[in-house]
Amino acid sequence: MSTHVWTPGAAGPLDEFVQRLTRMITAFASENDLEQAEVRIELVDGSLYTIATTSAEPGFGFFSFVAHREESDEPRKLIVPIGAVRSIELSAPDVESSFGFVPAE
Repeated sequence: MSTHVWTPGAAGPLDEFVQRLTRMITAFASENDLEQAEVRIELVDGSLYTIATTSAEPGFGFFSFVAHREESDEPRKLIVPIGAVRSIELSAPDVESSFGFVPAE
C-alpha cells in the first residue's frame, strides 16, 4: 500500500486525473443523450475557460488544456498547476454554441 497522499497542487497522478475526467465527461454526455458535453474550468484567479481538450502534459504538478476559440482568435494552450483549478463544470452545450469537449485519442 502506498504511503503517499496526493493533494491538489502537488505533483501527482495527472495521467489518471485526465483519464478520469475524460471518462466523467463521456459518461455525462451519454447519460444525458448528448453528442458532446460542454466543459468549463474555473481557475482560482476567477478566469473561466470553455475547453476543447485536456492533457496530463507537462506533468510535475501541471496539466494543460486547449480553450475553445472563435475563428478570429489565435490558437491558445494553457499550462496550469493542478492546484490552480477551482472547479470543473459539465453541462449540455449552449444551443448557440457549436462546440464541445473532444476526448484525446
